[in-house]
Amino acid sequence: MSIPSMRALASGIAIVAALAACSKHEETPAPAASAPAPAAAATAAAPKAANVHAFTIGELAAYALRDGSLEFPNDNKIFALGRTAEETSALLTAHGLPTDTLHFSVQPLLVKTADKILLFDTGAAGSFGPGAGRLPGALAETGVDPAKVTDIFISHLHGDHVGGLVDAQGALAFPNATIHLQKAEWKFMQEVKEDMAKAMGLGTRDAMVAAMKPKVDAFAAGAELVPGTVTAVDIKGHTPGHSGYRITSGTQTLLYVGDSMHHFVISVRKPDWPVAFDGDQATSAKSRAKLIADSAASGQRIFSVHFPFPGIGTFEKKGDGYVWVAE
Repeated sequence: MSIPSMRALASGIAIVAALAACSKHEETPAPAASAPAPAAAATAAAPKAANVHAFTIGELAAYALRDGSLEFPNDNKIFALGRTAEETSALLTAHGLPTDTLHFSVQPLLVKTADKILLFDTGAAGSFGPGAGRLPGALAETGVDPAKVTDIFISHLHGDHVGGLVDAQGALAFPNATIHLQKAEWKFMQEVKEDMAKAMGLGTRDAMVAAMKPKVDAFAAGAELVPGTVTAVDIKGHTPGHSGYRITSGTQTLLYVGDSMHHFVISVRKPDWPVAFDGDQATSAKSRAKLIADSAASGQRIFSVHFPFPGIGTFEKKGDGYVWVAE
C-alpha cells in the first residue's frame, strides 16, 4: 500500500472513530425484506433474543451476532467523497431512508461444524465508542463458551473487526482459537506506525500483537483454511490484506464480504463512489463493483457485516445497477 493510500486510510478511520464516539448508536431497521430462504428453518436452534439471528448454510448451523450499531452524518466526508449532498440525499430518499444520518450495523458471524466453532471477526468492543461491544452477550445467548471457539477468521485489522479479540486486561478473549488472517494484513499490523494504529481503532496494538502472535495463522491470499468448508477470498483495496471468506456446506455457500462494502444502499447502488476509509479507493471501488455483479449473476448468498442486522441476503440486477435483497 502506498504512503498516500495509508494516509487516506488513517484519515478515514480517524473520522469514523471520532464520529462513532459521539453518535446516537440507534440502529434503524431496513425496509421490508423478502422471506427467509427455506434452508433458514432447517437445523439452527434459534435463541429467543434480538442479538442473535439463527440460520443455516447447508448442514451448518450459523448465527449472526449483533455487536452493536454506529451512525454517522451524511456529509460526504466518509461516503460518496466528491459527490454532492443533493446526490446522496436523492439516493437515500428513493429508498425510504433519512437523509441526515447513515446507519450501520456491526455483526460478526458464528458457524458450527461437526468438530469446530468458527467466528468471523470479533466486533468492536470499545474501539468505536459505546454503540458496540455486545458480542460477548450475543455469544452467550447461543450457548457457546469463548474458550470453545476453535477458529477466528479476521477480514481486516480495523478496530470494529478485531476489537473483541482481547479483553480489558489484554488477554485473548478466545484463548484456544487459531486466528486466521491474510499474510499482508498481519505484516501491516506489526509494522504500522503507532499514530495510524490508533486511527484504525488499535490503541493497544502492541499488546494485541503480543497476545495474538502465538495463535496466528497468516495465510496466502485465497487459501483454503478449513478443507471443504472455509476458503479465503481476496478482496483488494480496503486494507493491504483484506479478505472475505466463502463458507461451504454441500451445494450451498455463503460469502462473508468484510468491509468490501458498508452501506446497503450507497455501496450497492453506487459502488464507484469513493469511501474515506478505503486505503486504495480506486481499487476498492473496482473490487466492490465486481463482487456485486458476479454475486448477482451467480445468485451467491452474502453475509455483510455492516448491512442492517442480520446482514444476510443477495444482490439482484435492477435497471442499470443492483440492489440488496435481504432474507
